[in-house]
Amino acid sequence: MKILFVLLLIISQVALAQKNEGVTVAEVQKMINDSFASKWYEKIQLKGYAHFRYNRLGESNSKLNCPSCDKSMGDKQGFFLRRARLTFFGEINDKVYIYIQPDYATDANNQNYFQLRDAYFDYALSENKEWRVRSGISKVPFGFDNLQSSSNRGPLDRDDALNTGTPNERDIGIFLMYAPTEVRKRFKELTSNNLKGTGDYGMIAIGAYNGQSLNKKEENNDLHRVVRFTYPFKLKNGQFIEASLQHYEGKYVVTKDASVTGTTDKLDSRQAASLIVYPQPIGFQVEYNVGQGPEYDRVQNKIATKNLKGGYAQINYQHYIGDHRFFPYVRYQEYKGGRKLENGAATDIREWEFGTEWQPHGAFELTAAYAISDRIYQSTATNRSHQTGNLIRLQAQFNY
Repeated sequence: MKILFVLLLIISQVALAQKNEGVTVAEVQKMINDSFASKWYEKIQLKGYAHFRYNRLGESNSKLNCPSCDKSMGDKQGFFLRRARLTFFGEINDKVYIYIQPDYATDANNQNYFQLRDAYFDYALSENKEWRVRSGISKVPFGFDNLQSSSNRGPLDRDDALNTGTPNERDIGIFLMYAPTEVRKRFKELTSNNLKGTGDYGMIAIGAYNGQSLNKKEENNDLHRVVRFTYPFKLKNGQFIEASLQHYEGKYVVTKDASVTGTTDKLDSRQAASLIVYPQPIGFQVEYNVGQGPEYDRVQNKIATKNLKGGYAQINYQHYIGDHRFFPYVRYQEYKGGRKLENGAATDIREWEFGTEWQPHGAFELTAAYAISDRIYQSTATNRSHQTGNLIRLQAQFNY
C-alpha cells in the first residue's frame, strides 16, 4: 500500500512540476524521500525468550531449595515457567536508544505476575556514541555474571556470591558509560558470535541508583554508588579475554522479623574482580567479591554489618556437530555472608554444578544440569535451615 501511494505521488508531482514552474524537481524528490522516511515507532524491534523447567529428577532431598534463584526447587514443585519476556528496543533517532522489557515471572509465594524488568533510555553525548547516559530501570554494572543475559548464560542460575550484592541485577538509576568504538565492536561480536558476552555496558561505567533492588521503593536518603572498569582484549589468534574491576557502596534498609532487634539501615559495600576467557572453544571464568553488608547475627539476635566473601569458578567448552551447538560446563561456587533481600539471612553455600546446553537451532535450547548443594540459611533465632542434596535440573529455552 505504501509503495502504491508513493508511485501515485511521483506521477502526480511530476505532472504538477510540468504544469507549474513553482514546483521544482528537487522539491518533488524531497517529498518522495519524506514519504519513505521511517517514523520513530517503525524503528522499534521485538525479541524475547522463555524458560520452561523441571527440577525433581534424581532429587535426594526435597527440603533443599533456593528461594532467591529457582523457586521450583524442593517439595511440592513441578513444571515451572521460569520466565517469559518480550523486549521492545531500538534507536528512535541519532541520539536516543530505548530498551523496555516486560516479564512474566513467579515470586517467592509462587504467584504468577507481570513486571517491568527493564525500562531504560540511552542518550548519546557524542556522534560516535562512545559517551552515553543511561537512565531508568537497568542492570547495575557490577559483575560479569550479573550483566550476562539469562538467555546466554550456561548455568541455570547466577552465582550466589555476586548476585546477593545486586539481587534481581537491576535498579532505578542513572549511569554514565564510555567505550571506544573498537571496544563497542568487540562487545557486539561477543554476543553475536555465540560467545556468551554481556553486551555493551561500557568499558567504564559510573552511576548512582536507589539500592533497594528491582521494583522496590527507596527506603532511605542514601543512594548507592557504583563504578566498573572492564576491557575485552582480542589476541592475534582471535581469542577474547575480558578483565573487570567493580565496586559499589551505599546504605541498605533490611526487612527483618519482629523478633529480631536493632536498626535495619546498614552499610552495603562490595569490591569484585572478574576474569573471563571466552569459549573458543575452551573457556574459563572466575569472579570473586569481598565487602561488608547487612547480616543476621544469631548471638546478638540482630541485623549487623558483617564481612562477606565468595565467588565462583567455571570451565566451559563450545563444540559444534553439524548445525548443533553444545556447551558443556562445570561450575563451583561458594559464599559466606548475608542475603540482604531475604531479611539479611546469614548464609553459607557450597555448590557444584555439571551441565550442558544443546542448541539444535536458533529458536530452541535444552539444558541439563546436575547440582550437588550444601546450603545454610538463618534469619531468626529459630528460623535456620541446613540442607544438602543432589538433583538433576532441566530447562527448555525458546527464543523468538
